Amino acid sequence: MQEYKLKRGFAPDIDRLEECMKEIFPSEVRRDGRKLVTSYGILSTLTVWVEGKNMAVETVSDTTLKDDNLILDSNKRFRDFLLKATGYSAKERLKQAKKSVSE
Repeated sequence: MQEYKLKRGFAPDIDRLEECMKEIFPSEVRRDGRKLVTSYGILSTLTVWVEGKNMAVETVSDTTLKDDNLILDSNKRFRDFLLKATGYSAKERLKQAKKSVSE
């Protein structure tokens, strides 16, 4: 499980996160209580929920798939989802992760 801080102006709202998931992943997004669950490409399960003021994400990958294009597409869509949901780029998320580890 990974937690992501949301940029100012990006509400920790499950409905907003659901819209982001539906826009990025062309697969069914279903609600499981207070969590959103979908699957796409190599991501056999992608679960997203709000944890306080942060977004929590849990992924399960299908390691049996070896199609490079599918792997690249899945990773790109996941990164695009994180950008759209959190407002932070991959570089900014890495910087925040390093900062939280050093604290």
